[in-house]
Amino acid sequence: MLRTLSIRDFVIVDAIELDLSAGFTVFTGETGAGKSILIDALALALGGRADASVVRDGAARADVTADFSCGPEALDWISSNAFASEDGSVLMRRVIDNAGRSKAFINGIAATAAQLRVLGELLVDIHGQHAHQSLVKADAQRALLDTQAGLQDEAEAVSAAHRAWRDLARQREDFEKNARNVLMERERLEWQVGELEKLAVKPGEWAEIGNEHSRLANAASLIEGAQEALDAISESDESPMLSRLSALNQKIGKLADVDEGLKPVLDAIDAAQIQMQEAVYALNDYLSRVELDPARLREVEARLEVVHATARKFHMSPDELPQELAALSAQLAQLADASDLDALRAREEKLKSAYIALAKKLSQARATAAAALGKAVTAAMQDLSMAGGRFEISLRPCEPAAYGLEQIEFLVAGHAGTTPRPLAKVASGGELARIALAISVITSTATATPTLIFDEVDTGIGGAVAEVVGRLLRRLGQDRQVLCVTHLPQVASQANQHFQVTKTTSADKKTWSQIEQLDAKSRVEEVARMLGGLEITATTRKHARELLAS
Repeated sequence: MLRTLSIRDFVIVDAIELDLSAGFTVFTGETGAGKSILIDALALALGGRADASVVRDGAARADVTADFSCGPEALDWISSNAFASEDGSVLMRRVIDNAGRSKAFINGIAATAAQLRVLGELLVDIHGQHAHQSLVKADAQRALLDTQAGLQDEAEAVSAAHRAWRDLARQREDFEKNARNVLMERERLEWQVGELEKLAVKPGEWAEIGNEHSRLANAASLIEGAQEALDAISESDESPMLSRLSALNQKIGKLADVDEGLKPVLDAIDAAQIQMQEAVYALNDYLSRVELDPARLREVEARLEVVHATARKFHMSPDELPQELAALSAQLAQLADASDLDALRAREEKLKSAYIALAKKLSQARATAAAALGKAVTAAMQDLSMAGGRFEISLRPCEPAAYGLEQIEFLVAGHAGTTPRPLAKVASGGELARIALAISVITSTATATPTLIFDEVDTGIGGAVAEVVGRLLRRLGQDRQVLCVTHLPQVASQANQHFQVTKTTSADKKTWSQIEQLDAKSRVEEVARMLGGLEITATTRKHARELLAS
């Protein structure tokens, strides 16, 4: 449950610290005092979207921290995501600066807003004041049923299967419409791939044959130069370099025996002699391999010419031909697969069957959930001054769609003996609000979320119905923590804990919101205010005491 809520510089809140308890807690106050701002601040700490507008005027940043005690599911998530919790609690914090930049923390460790949202969904369930307005929309009705039944994953799987099926169906339809163009493109690719496969240029081949051509074309000069170098080093009749080095080595060797200072010189001459001998070996090996080969030269020149001509035809460099062959081959293979109409139809039918199987399974689960939810809401309507009324959920078959095989529509009969009709057409504002509240309470009962928040969901009801709603929320608070923003004294009087929100304007026209927990005496005054407005009389105080006593 939510134990403490700390708010700094949020909208019109300067600084608020709330200590909350289990059971049913209400927040009351004049319109505009900032009651719903508390819920907005908590939503921010739970990963809600925000911008610089939430920062109080003149402040550098807004800071909201919520301290929860956690159940097993939330603790498992905290542990698996490396946000350590030693005492079974979690501290969720969100900071927004006046430039709109956001920071999030879980147990003091930096987190993302998405992580706050995931964890927040395990801790808090917020029912907003406009829930009854969205209840008339088909998408909202379908989402509510799927959420209540825990079918979100199944619905997403159906949507994904439908998307895969329809994407392939569009591909097949495009092929059927443009078959001639596809065949022409396939023929063009086949010709290009054939040309390149026949040429069979290997990666790096252009550089290799270029080097070979250079070597063959200059073979005579290469042989002549290598032989000249060999003669100068070791085979010349007139003092070759190797012989001169040998003689010099002997002479310096004798001198080094006299003066060791010449030893480095001797070592250098030894190394030079060895290197010179290695050069002789290399030159002999080179001359044994190099030869004049006019026939091979003609072959290489022909290969260079045809590769160069093909590259020019394809408007690229010769080095790029192997990559072009791979790319065109891939395109041809893809086009061949796409242009196989029978194969396309077979794959399409397989994907359609997979979608139908998933959608039928979802339909069965929805039908079971719809019957249960309809029965539960009908029972709740009897307590909300709609005796004899009925609530049903219609699942009308429709063409296969991303959301399944049925249209979902909420139907209501406000009185006994009437036929249920679409909710949007027959329910008045008050009836719609009561039905929305009943659904909110029922769906909350079905979830394991430890903290439930109702933000003015009692709008549009009053009198005896309001008292029933208060008792309903109090009973709900016996099993979990319930926080409620309300304008109704009948609801506020049922709370275990009561906070009053007030708004103050200073002499310099600055406005801020304050909150205090009410004791028994203050609570009588606040409930009396809610009953009688600005002028509180002895009668309204008496009525307030009666409400609180009940």
